[in-house]
Amino acid sequence: QVQLVESGGGLVQAGGSLRLGCAASGRAFAEYTMYWFRQAPGKEREFVARFSWTSIIDYGDSVKGRFTISRDNSKKTVYLEMNSLKPEDTAVYYCAADERIATMTPRYWGQGTQVTVSS
Repeated sequence: QVQLVESGGGLVQAGGSLRLGCAASGRAFAEYTMYWFRQAPGKEREFVARFSWTSIIDYGDSVKGRFTISRDNSKKTVYLEMNSLKPEDTAVYYCAADERIATMTPRYWGQGTQVTVSS
């Protein structure tokens, strides 16, 4: 099992940047695919980024070219660098983990961190 705790959310102006972190505890972080999802009020949860344990990286269409996912297995942490932020990026951002290489329903979730982008 793995426990996930996100950090780094906050309020930023449009065009600005934020870096989210997700610290994991438990066994074998390097064996998990790590995800970022987000959910805005009244909207469905949206896939943001994935960094598999096989080092495959992909992004949701709405964040490609602006967001970067990275991971440090020695620190058991995954990061999301968010640049050129837009008001429509406002959401609760969730870190997630799963043993499978790819899934839209990861098994483990953090509690979420709020990101608010003002216009």
